[in-house]
Amino acid sequence: MRRIYSVDFVRGFVMIIMALDHVRDLLHTTALTQSTTDLSVATPGIFMTRWVTHLCAPTFVFLSGVSAFISLTNKGDLKASRRFLLSRGAWLIFLEFTVVNFGLWFDIGFHNFIFQVIGAIGFGFIILSLLLKLSPKTIGIIGLSIIFLHNLIGPAVGSVPGLSMLFNPTGIPFGEGRVFIMGYPPVPWLGIMLAGYGAGTYFFKEDALRKKLFASAGVGALVLFVILRFINFYGDPAKWSVQKNGLYTFFSFMNVTKYPPSLLYVLVTLGIIFLVFYFSEGKWGKISQIVSVYGKVPLFYFILHFYLIHIISTIMVKWQGFSWSDILSNQFGRPPGSGIELPYIYLVWAGVVIALYPVCVWYGKYKTSHPEKQWLRYL
Repeated sequence: MRRIYSVDFVRGFVMIIMALDHVRDLLHTTALTQSTTDLSVATPGIFMTRWVTHLCAPTFVFLSGVSAFISLTNKGDLKASRRFLLSRGAWLIFLEFTVVNFGLWFDIGFHNFIFQVIGAIGFGFIILSLLLKLSPKTIGIIGLSIIFLHNLIGPAVGSVPGLSMLFNPTGIPFGEGRVFIMGYPPVPWLGIMLAGYGAGTYFFKEDALRKKLFASAGVGALVLFVILRFINFYGDPAKWSVQKNGLYTFFSFMNVTKYPPSLLYVLVTLGIIFLVFYFSEGKWGKISQIVSVYGKVPLFYFILHFYLIHIISTIMVKWQGFSWSDILSNQFGRPPGSGIELPYIYLVWAGVVIALYPVCVWYGKYKTSHPEKQWLRYL
């Protein structure tokens, strides 16, 4: 069975970056009171700390599609691949609303059910399983069509109950004090996954051709991003404008919409990731091996890092003198006035990533040495 090492490296690269965003979410002083992309209040450090993590979610979803293609190609069994995608998709949605939601809120009453990237990947797997009889090219075209057109469709269905939540972020109260939050509307993210599946053929090309394809795709996506963004006409609901200085004008230009992922957001993030693929191809040194450790066990790392960061956040709040009632009565257990400044965020981030390394090494080896344990494919 062929393993594509560049996929492990790039996935590991964005998994490491992802932890920075979640440390900032749960520990930074202004995380719950100020927008990181509101240029009237965001500092350059905060803006860039948030912006670089935009690379994470589209890469996860895109590579989920790529991995599905690689798996089907390696196995050559359409029915088995369909069953696996269906079951894994359902499992991921279950995990989203249980293990992941609890890790995010630490709320035993589950008053907030939020559908985020794990749920979006699960939804995408289920839909992809129903499309497997189509050619990769056709599936890729469907994905690209969604990416390029959903900015038109989303606003058009904004007032249609039920349909709107497939395209737009939505909050729906239910029961006694409970809320369902559609943070990652599934259809736009489905487009990214299907595009990834269609691009899976890239990864079986000869090395030189594969690098050329990555370079062409990366440069092409970024050039199209710059053109569409400059004319300020289509591709993102948030228009850029001249700001108080050149740096903030650049920030305004780059301040694209993630919820839902706009066309321009997808172009700039995946354009950069294609170039990361280009520069990382064929370079398999010690750093690549270390980074790939996280990429080989993405779901395992994802779940553990959330719990570790939230435990650190709780310790921080207690250390700062707040009571358990303060922790239990505030969102994410973060009472007003708690938190640490940005330089310490980076230190905690490094500590989280380093702490999880030996655990990920162990699990990766265990998973590889026990191929007979089918349940390991689900974690």
